Amino acid sequence: MTDFLKIGSKKIEVQWHKQGKKNYPTLIFLHEGLGCTRMWKDFPELVSQQSGCPALVYSRFGYGYSDPCPTPWKLNFMHTEALKILPNILKLTQITNYILVGHSDGGSISIIFAGSPHANGLKGVITEAAHVFCEQITVDCIQDAKINYEQSDLKQGLEKYHGKNTENAFRGWNDVWLNPKFINWNIEKYLNNIQVPMVAIQGSNDQYGTKKQMDSINYRVKRIKTCLIDDCKHSPHLEQPEKVLTIMTKFIHQLI
Repeated sequence: MTDFLKIGSKKIEVQWHKQGKKNYPTLIFLHEGLGCTRMWKDFPELVSQQSGCPALVYSRFGYGYSDPCPTPWKLNFMHTEALKILPNILKLTQITNYILVGHSDGGSISIIFAGSPHANGLKGVITEAAHVFCEQITVDCIQDAKINYEQSDLKQGLEKYHGKNTENAFRGWNDVWLNPKFINWNIEKYLNNIQVPMVAIQGSNDQYGTKKQMDSINYRVKRIKTCLIDDCKHSPHLEQPEKVLTIMTKFIHQLI
């Protein structure tokens, strides 16, 4: 069910799957850089059903039906999301027992949060195609996305999900990643502080990042399992849904 939360004077789009068992942790899904609640398709509901956990999916400010996030976005926008917005959402929803499931930028946000003092009640972390530092291959692909947005059909495709937020979502995200200073962005220090079990998933053909991302996570996190998915690019849960569903539900069952 789609609903809205109020954070201050602004509203944020949320989607609940509440068929979970009592006292099981809530799965919190954090979308990619151009994503929103509906772009996860039915995947959160499937994970919720197979794990027995309730799930909360939300669109960050500037995405989907959430209120806009004025541009230009700051280079630390993922830190702001992890250290300010997400703790606010947990407080408003009174969720105290939870597992983070983050894709791409959402995975990076999960890592920052999990390695911070805010992680009380966190039971585990699942990331897909998370970045922990900026690579040139990422910048090159995001430059290609800008060309596709301005000259091809990417804008039209995004409008189906973001509506009036389309320009806000794309320019906010794209301008940060293409800022020359962003090549120095790095969140590896947060990996060292993660105390909960973690699974990191990445496609073997991820066009937005190399295996070095997953290698860094594997090296720095104490309780980690990494999964490289064959025949898969940047969105494992959409490209190899059965494999990813199995990996996630197995991990969740081990936690609970």
